[in-house]
Amino acid sequence: MPLKKILFRPGVNRENTRYASEALGSINSGTNVAGGWYESEKVRFRAGTPETIGGWQRISAATFQGICRSLWNWVSLGGANLVGVGTNLKFYVEQGGVYNDITPLRVVPAPTINNNPFALTASTTVTVTDTAHGCVTGDFVTFSGATDIGGGGTNVTAAVLNQEFQVTVLTNNTYTITISVTPNATAIAGSPGGGASVVAAYQISVGPEYQIPTVGWGAGGWGTGVWGTGTSGVSSLRLWSQSNFGEDLLINPRGGGLYYWDTSLGLTQRAVLVPDILGASDAPEVLNFVFVSDANRFVFAFGTDDYGSLGTLNPMLIRWSDQESILDWTPAATNQAGSLQLSHGSEIVTAIQARQEIVVFTDSSVYSLQYVGAPVVWSSQLLGDNISIYGPNAVALGSGIVYWMGVDKFYKYDGRVQTLRCDLRQYIFSDINPLQNQQVFASTNEGFNEVWWFYCSSGSTTVDKYAVYNYAEDIWYYGNMARTAWVDSGLRDYPLAATYSHNLVNHEQGVDDNETGTPTAISALIGSSEFDIDDGHNFGFIWRVLPDLTFRGSTSGTTPQCTMTLIPYQNSGSGANNPRSTAGTSNATIQRIATAPVEEFTGQVYIRVRGRQLIFQMESSQLGTAWQLGAPRIDIKPDGRRGNS
Repeated sequence: MPLKKILFRPGVNRENTRYASEALGSINSGTNVAGGWYESEKVRFRAGTPETIGGWQRISAATFQGICRSLWNWVSLGGANLVGVGTNLKFYVEQGGVYNDITPLRVVPAPTINNNPFALTASTTVTVTDTAHGCVTGDFVTFSGATDIGGGGTNVTAAVLNQEFQVTVLTNNTYTITISVTPNATAIAGSPGGGASVVAAYQISVGPEYQIPTVGWGAGGWGTGVWGTGTSGVSSLRLWSQSNFGEDLLINPRGGGLYYWDTSLGLTQRAVLVPDILGASDAPEVLNFVFVSDANRFVFAFGTDDYGSLGTLNPMLIRWSDQESILDWTPAATNQAGSLQLSHGSEIVTAIQARQEIVVFTDSSVYSLQYVGAPVVWSSQLLGDNISIYGPNAVALGSGIVYWMGVDKFYKYDGRVQTLRCDLRQYIFSDINPLQNQQVFASTNEGFNEVWWFYCSSGSTTVDKYAVYNYAEDIWYYGNMARTAWVDSGLRDYPLAATYSHNLVNHEQGVDDNETGTPTAISALIGSSEFDIDDGHNFGFIWRVLPDLTFRGSTSGTTPQCTMTLIPYQNSGSGANNPRSTAGTSNATIQRIATAPVEEFTGQVYIRVRGRQLIFQMESSQLGTAWQLGAPRIDIKPDGRRGNS
């Protein structure tokens, strides 16, 4: 028989069995299409053929505290390239690889606390007394004005105490901190101490790094449990929204206040609460999401408090400030401030700027907000009902189209709301942790026409999987990766992502994993569906393969190599399934598996494979390796109808 070309449909399809995914036919009698791809790991498709994704490189050795859930990139009027980094513990502005702490204070000005508040023991743990301190465990406080504890020779000096600490709450009036020295006898003899002028600058309270299941009264929604019996629920993690107001930044911890950071005051200045700014009028005190419109620069508060009832959150209320103002929120004939109550749903989840409109998502509907001018100012239109969204960060705008993940499928909005065709729907939603829905986030990789969704697999409380939709080729692929936030910005050379190593990495930079500063290889794999070697009835014997592989993009000086694997089957079916049947056996006998290395100048590989069906795999796990697979060809000889047993 002549050499047969193996061509697979682009994209990965997990909507059926591995054999049914062949779909388009076998490679017999001149047919060149061998079906589709069934599994992937850190590969994408270019012009219909698979290739490895780019590597990633940390931007610096510096780290931030907490788990980052929000990234936002902008450039100041002075040309400073800045990134807002919101974690569950703090908020930073990154510049030049340095993370500058601008976390707002809970009380301004910072209060003076109890006289001689520091009680020492013969350990580094210090008990601090501050009546009605209002802290939760994990909060940060910075002391100033403290004096040495003890007389001459003490080692607990003012310099030891006048620092930032993280607290562990004991009671409503006391908490502990950990200092850098073990107090000596002189210090202990002078305890409690610190003087009468200790000022405690408390940062806003920290939030959970992941959603925590709760049980008991108040854990679920009203009426969700049986009378007299507690129910269950999930507490929210700390999420931030952020948006530019000119060169300045507005930030909001979900369910908290609205804060403003003035770029011109420098990177050592903390963000301040908008209602505390002189001249602020009826500014929201609590909200779930902040947003600044492209049209006419209005500040929006989604899920917020109303005029006359500040501090009481209405989850379906939208308010906006006067045009070009962060301070004036009181509607009047002389301004364009206003509000709008949505009716479909129980809470506003998120919003995103689209073309000439703002798309707003409630937990059951999608709305469009459009600027119409006075007196209405902003009008709403219901775009779709009975529509879900998985979480506040599960939406992205790619090439002018809004894409988002629902609770059981994907959607897009391009002028009308539609279900997005997904070849991975069953694979994703059968292995996702719904109790960690707020960790789901989406972003684009516009350089490759991609929308990425990151999520927690079933049973995991950390993000460990991703799914990608390539909107230019209308295909899907997936893999494993631990990321917590992502921003795709034309203001930087590479897409930027946050890791569990508490740093930021540039994606699509190099070909290796350089998250920690020590390059390691990225393991990449593409595996096909199970397809017929000959006609699916007779056996075929494969004795030679022409790989058709390019290593373009591999690091100079390396010897890139892939491993080609052919997995033959005596017959199709459950033998390709993982896990196998309950008894641990399979009717689909796997024949002899063949693997072979493929290097840059490998023209052909001699191999021995016999079967009725075949799975084709290509994988790599070497430093400096990038590859793209073309159209391999195989040499087949007819080999009868009988199996080995």
